[in-house]
Amino acid sequence: MYNKAFLIGRLVRDPDTRVTMSGVTLTRFTIAIDRFRSRDNQENSADFIRVIAWRRLGEICGQYLKKGKLVAVEGRLQFDTYEKDGQERESSEVVADNVQMLDRGQSGDLNQDESQGDGYQSVSVAGQMMEP
Repeated sequence: MYNKAFLIGRLVRDPDTRVTMSGVTLTRFTIAIDRFRSRDNQENSADFIRVIAWRRLGEICGQYLKKGKLVAVEGRLQFDTYEKDGQERESSEVVADNVQMLDRGQSGDLNQDESQGDGYQSVSVAGQMMEP
């Protein structure tokens, strides 16, 4: 079996960074992804996908990502069930393995040596454990 997600979208709001009781950093954010429009349906619509980044990647996302930034997220889908008000509910999110900022760099966003020569920013941490 293979569980891999590749998404490109814009942050809906600034990311929320927290530290667990065991000292592990996690950052949650939501990206909006435009849906393809059919010729008949000219109405704009979007999907809103929740993303969670752990450890160093979470720290980086919390520091550099802001509302409106265009990002590429690579990770895996995770589904959970929980109970609220006596009803069982389901939730889904993407656990990020890699996040890249796709907007053109602006001065002050990253150090000069972290910015690529083409003006795009690339911040990623690959090959890490994804959960505590």
